[in-house]
Amino acid sequence: MIICVCRRISDRDIARHARAGMGFDEIQFELGVATQCGRCENCARDVITQCSATAPTAHLSLDAPVSKGKAWITSAA
Repeated sequence: MIICVCRRISDRDIARHARAGMGFDEIQFELGVATQCGRCENCARDVITQCSATAPTAHLSLDAPVSKGKAWITSAA
């Protein structure tokens, strides 16, 4: 998805740099994101936060079993 329309910078471009350990200022200097109109800055910062090498990765697990409701009941035809 294109994050910066002015410079045509995608979320993948930003994420690649963030995973390499670069911060917003470094990515802004390297790619030019948020240097024209600035409307993409918040979104770019969000992508960087989600992909940062120092940010923890969320691991989801179910602690309790899922109860089966009426939607799970199938009729034998």
